[in-house]
Amino acid sequence: MIKSMTGYGSAKGTVEGLDIHVELKSVNNRYLDCSVRLPRSFLFAEDMVKSLVQKHISRGKVDVFLNVDSSAAGDMTVRVNEGLLKGYVEAIGHIAEEYGLTNDISALSVARFPDVLTVEKRDLDAEAISAGMEKIVEAALQDFDSMRLREGEKLCEDVLSRLETISSLVSQVEEKAPETVAAYRQRLEQKMAEVLGTAGIDENRILAEAAVFADHIAVDEETVRLRSHMSQLRTMIQGNSPTGRKIDFLIQEFNREANTIGSKCQNSEIAHVVVDLKSEIEKIREQIQNIE
Repeated sequence: MIKSMTGYGSAKGTVEGLDIHVELKSVNNRYLDCSVRLPRSFLFAEDMVKSLVQKHISRGKVDVFLNVDSSAAGDMTVRVNEGLLKGYVEAIGHIAEEYGLTNDISALSVARFPDVLTVEKRDLDAEAISAGMEKIVEAALQDFDSMRLREGEKLCEDVLSRLETISSLVSQVEEKAPETVAAYRQRLEQKMAEVLGTAGIDENRILAEAAVFADHIAVDEETVRLRSHMSQLRTMIQGNSPTGRKIDFLIQEFNREANTIGSKCQNSEIAHVVVDLKSEIEKIREQIQNIE
């Protein structure tokens, strides 16, 4: 089944004490354009994320948002600079003794001295985090694909419905085309009768003129090709591989045949049918812009 190029997916998980939330969204684009947004300290995972996206998506503008919450990870450590603290305590004791001052030093007071306490961040295990992130991104992509499949199913139903309408319109063209030749022959006989009067009408001449006219306005080849294109389109949209670009080219052929029928027709009723035909083709063209 075809997939839509527009979609949304998300997944959450915990890796190495880090809460990770992955979101994906996409819109139409001629080619694949993937943008990954993640915290600077996790840039090592960017290539992995893009590689996974490329396995699932062939075209579209895809934005991937990877949020990391480390508040519960316990990855911050407070360390005491023992040597510096000892120096501060000895210096303060010396000042108190030397100048007869009260040594009212406390743990809180010395902790406020510069560089006594330092906060260090735990080193990240990039390999382990990448492996965990990969599973979460894969889950988000599965959710993303599920939505795109649902949208693709609706697109498929709409296109198939419009193909049925186009098939009916083509049948009308095929039915009315012979009537145009018959009407032309009748008008030709009337004109020749008016001009020649009682001199008589050359039946062979009328047949020859009608044959030339019929050949000029014949749309059999165009309607046969249109039906072949319709069959091909049905096969494409019910397949499993990305075919959006191929369908786009095929719709151009639909338009070419419809334009040729419109230029050949000498019948106002057929002209109206061709207008409806082009309208349905245009509606399909708009819909297939959303197909991957």
